[in-house]
Amino acid sequence: MRVNAQSPHPAAQTTYQVRFDWGRRGAARITEGVDILVWVDVLPEASASSLVEVVGFVPGHAAVLAAGLADASATARWILAEQERLGRRASLAIVAAGDAEAGFTADDLLGAGAVIDALAALGIDDTSPEAAVAASAFAGLRRAVRHLTSASASGRAAAAAGMSTAALHEAAALDARQEARVVRLGSGAGASAD
Repeated sequence: MRVNAQSPHPAAQTTYQVRFDWGRRGAARITEGVDILVWVDVLPEASASSLVEVVGFVPGHAAVLAAGLADASATARWILAEQERLGRRASLAIVAAGDAEAGFTADDLLGAGAVIDALAALGIDDTSPEAAVAASAFAGLRRAVRHLTSASASGRAAAAAGMSTAALHEAAALDARQEARVVRLGSGAGASAD
């Protein structure tokens, strides 16, 4: 069997509307042709990667949002409204801030899963297997996200760096915020229709 040289790498997840990966390298893998990038960083103080570093991977027409557990549903609602504005199915890259170099981050996996789960609840559910796994991890652990966030390696590192227990719990309070955090609005220009 010959592989078409023009086919995207399977890790790009381009056959799915909702893609998921980790950190800078993951963003580079899955952002080609996306309409919206969601950077999930539950505890930004503990992250090795930053949103500023990742924005360069995103097509110029794409919207960029920052998200976490506290605004997962608000983020999903914003994405649905943006998809309606575009008048077509929007391609999404959900990227957890943690990466292989810094180690697995439970809080960012749960945050990404919360966003993906909220998207599915709104009917945006053509997810890659990677995105489905993140959503399932969140769904299975939904009732424990506050504890898991503060007890995770990232949570303990944030506490050691001076983050208060109250701030940790606030970051892990599911859907406590009602507004999406839009970093850059998308123009929709240059994106191909499905």
